[in-house]
Formats: sequence, structure tokens, C-alpha cells
Amino acid sequence: MPELVFTDPAERNDLGAFVARAVRLDQQAVVRLKARGGDTVDAWVSTPFDVLATRSATAALDPGDVTVSGNELLAALAVVRGDRLDPGHPQDMLWRAALPPTKHWQRVDTLPARVVADLADRGLALARENTGPHGTPPASLLDQTVLTVTGDGMEVKVPLRCLFALSGMGFLADPDATEEIRVTATDSWLRLDARYGAVVRRRHALLPLLV
Repeated sequence: MPELVFTDPAERNDLGAFVARAVRLDQQAVVRLKARGGDTVDAWVSTPFDVLATRSATAALDPGDVTVSGNELLAALAVVRGDRLDPGHPQDMLWRAALPPTKHWQRVDTLPARVVADLADRGLALARENTGPHGTPPASLLDQTVLTVTGDGMEVKVPLRCLFALSGMGFLADPDATEEIRVTATDSWLRLDARYGAVVRRRHALLPLLV
């Protein structure tokens, strides 16, 4: 049986808020919990925008890598009041996304959170005007570059889908005048860190395998 152990109730509440947002975006969401070091657990979810979202919590996890139902984890976080809880039945086969590397990230630049939030709001308004037959915006719109960030010898293009993920996960909620979004990247990945969590996406599409 998996076990998640918290020493700080605030960390537990913050993880609960993260999982609640993920479940609100996708009722069938699964959460991958992965231990990092001795006292940090990274929670990962795959959003409907084909962008990963993550948040870290100060906690211990056994086993050190497990995928569980978002609904089961959310219920455990809400109901079990002790510092130890069962996050849910392992569903590792349901996690299909590759996780980004943990090393070789370069800091590219920072962006005012209010500017990013405004761009996301404008993108959402445009998406509502261009909804596809299944009620979702077309991929061509989601893949549009809305920001190009340069720094440390890198040029990073940020697609609209990353801003939608930031907004959908609540990471852009009421940014103040001093809040910033940190942009980091590797050769293959892009990451946007906000106050409540981060979104991560591959910078380049994977080449299809030849048959």
C-alpha cells in the first residue's frame, strides 16, 4: 500500500489545491507522485492542453514513484486528517507522458505575471471564437507562439497552450505587481514556474518512428 507522509499541514493543503485543479480540468486525471531527495515529492499531471503541470510538496513517499487516481488522492487529502495517508490504488499503467530531465536547465528570463495572465485571457477569448467541433480550440491555435523569450544564449518560443495550462491550473490567479514567471529551458524542454506551480512542455515535437 502506498504511503504519503506530511509534517506540515500547509504542504498537504497546497497539494490538495493542485490536485483539485487538475481534477476540475479532467475528471479522469491521474497524478504521478515522485520522490526527489529525502523530503520532497513532485506531483505531476497531464493537462488537456498537452502540457504537464507540476507542484512540489515537502513530504515523504513510499514507494518513491507511483501514479494514482486524482479523485482518490483528492478524497484522501480531504478526509484523512492524520499526517500519513494512502494516496490511492497504484495505476502506473495509466501514466503515458515522459517526464523532463532534472538537470541541465538554463534560466532564460523572467516575465511579469500580470502580462502573462493578460495574454492568457486574450487567448481564451480568441479560443472561444474558434471552438472546434468537439468544443475545443484547434491545435493550430494552441500551437501559436505568443511569447519569444531570449537569454543565456537561448531563444525560447512559448505556445498559447502553455498559457492555457498555467491559467487552467490556477497558477495565474490574481498575480500582484511584483510576481514573475520564471522561464527555464533545456535543449528539448520548456518550463514556466509561477507562484503556485509550473507547466512543462517539449520544445520540439518528437520525430515519428519509421516502420
